[in-house]
Amino acid sequence: MPESLQVQLKKGVLEMCVLALLSRSDSYAYEIAARMAEAVGMGEGTVYPLMRRMQNDELVTTYLQESSSGPPRKYYKLTRAGADAFKAQRADWDAFEIAVRKILGDAS
Repeated sequence: MPESLQVQLKKGVLEMCVLALLSRSDSYAYEIAARMAEAVGMGEGTVYPLMRRMQNDELVTTYLQESSSGPPRKYYKLTRAGADAFKAQRADWDAFEIAVRKILGDAS
């Protein structure tokens, strides 16, 4: 059975959404996963592999920060390449959204 449109859309925008979150502030993977789960229903199983890939692609860097509730946390920080990737993806998304809205408006 083909994936639902909603699943395909989530997969397509996951990286852009994580980049958007990191463009606002550094964060650790669990916090990112929780925010993504709350906003669009994406869980840890999807976010953690993406964070590793984004680090390998040099879109993010990491650093450890002490935590008051356990071991130090690994924080992710957007790199210049990550910020540029977010800007490009956001521009692509905006153009795509306008085109789709136009088509959907014409179909009504």
